[in-house]
Amino acid sequence: MDVFLTHGYFIKEDAIEQKIMRPYPPLGLLYLSAYLKTEHLKVKVFDSTFSDYRLLQKSLIEEQPKVIAIYANLMTKVNNIRLMQWIKSQPALTQSKVVMGGPDVTYNCDNYLQNGADFLVIGEGEQTLSELALALISESGFTEITGIAYLHKNQLVQTEARIKIKDVNQLPEPDREAIDLSLYLNAWKDFHGTNTLNISTQRGCPYTCKWCSTAVYGKSYRRRSAPLVVKEIQGLIKNYNPDSLWFVDDVFTVNHKWLGELHQEFKTHSIFIPFEIITRAERLNDTVLQQLKEMGCSKIWIGAESGSQRIINEMDRRVDINLVRDMIIRTKEFGIQTGTFIMVGYPTETKEDIDLTVKYLKKADPDSFTITVAYPIKGTGLYNQIEDQITTHLDWSKSTDRDIDFSRTYSRRFYNYAVNHVVNEVNSAKEFRKGNTFKALKFKGKSLAATALMKVLS
Repeated sequence: MDVFLTHGYFIKEDAIEQKIMRPYPPLGLLYLSAYLKTEHLKVKVFDSTFSDYRLLQKSLIEEQPKVIAIYANLMTKVNNIRLMQWIKSQPALTQSKVVMGGPDVTYNCDNYLQNGADFLVIGEGEQTLSELALALISESGFTEITGIAYLHKNQLVQTEARIKIKDVNQLPEPDREAIDLSLYLNAWKDFHGTNTLNISTQRGCPYTCKWCSTAVYGKSYRRRSAPLVVKEIQGLIKNYNPDSLWFVDDVFTVNHKWLGELHQEFKTHSIFIPFEIITRAERLNDTVLQQLKEMGCSKIWIGAESGSQRIINEMDRRVDINLVRDMIIRTKEFGIQTGTFIMVGYPTETKEDIDLTVKYLKKADPDSFTITVAYPIKGTGLYNQIEDQITTHLDWSKSTDRDIDFSRTYSRRFYNYAVNHVVNEVNSAKEFRKGNTFKALKFKGKSLAATALMKVLS
């Protein structure tokens, strides 16, 4: 075996995911697998999602790969460090080189290299990992390979940044045959009655939100052509027959010309399949909504993050909250479900800003929303802004950026109760509109309890 690809995520260890059960195949690894195979490398993908740590260890010992490439993000970081350190302790794997890639490595190079990684792939992985793997297998030089980091005499060496792939049409489709997709489809079916698969058409996001990490694909905008996207969708329908699709693109409707071409391809090939997307309010209009509806779009997630324009401006979101609200309402008028994202605890946020968020959610009335307490990801504008205000002192190898806290207007506990207040207050209003008075009063009681604790902590 030349290259062993894995990602160190185990759904059995994720209590939250076990409750909601919405797993998706690891597209990043599958893109890597497909590309490496075009370079005639022998590749194994160990999809750990439905497996366990012991079986991953067993597979590594059996394969004894020359290169062990591990994808790292916030969710998998601690598991991956444990895995790297175990690999380094195994006599059977002394010839294996550990290569780490993914969004978490870019701004943590020294830490990953000091904790067991031999090399890091910075940014997009296909070309860089391919060149590095070929060099390591042939035992030739690697110092001229762009986009990597390693230690030399215990000093960090980081080569010139890799130029991003301009024409993403050249990339092969993800190597979905490398893993057992039925595990994902069956999990969705068992828990939700329908299943779904993920698909990517876009790389890079041209927007400037301070809290968002662009460590892998950057702020560029690169997109696969509409005919190639439809070809991939046709393959998914033929081979796996999913009930719906999830487009993972950061801003699906950013380019209206491309969307028009995709709409035409759907019509030409008589494709109609339910799908969900994420986008921004200003990149929607009636024409776009009609096109999406005709293609099968069942839900649009429209980002807001806050109901306070002041906080939105602090985030550098560059959007009008009134437009977000109106576009959520307009989307529902087209018969398309809506979702939105909310973040509390952003720097300088006050109780008044949270009240505006509740007001916004009640007025917009999205079908669903997610909410979290803001946390600073290293390398983002938010992290740079609050770096000298961090109040936690954590063991890097046993924690993630999600555990970082900083000086906010109120304490972290305050914002935890704020989450409860927002969720229950909005749900109460929703149940009142439906005429479910008893449910509405239960939610209202929980909201009032959270509000009382917020007052104590403010």
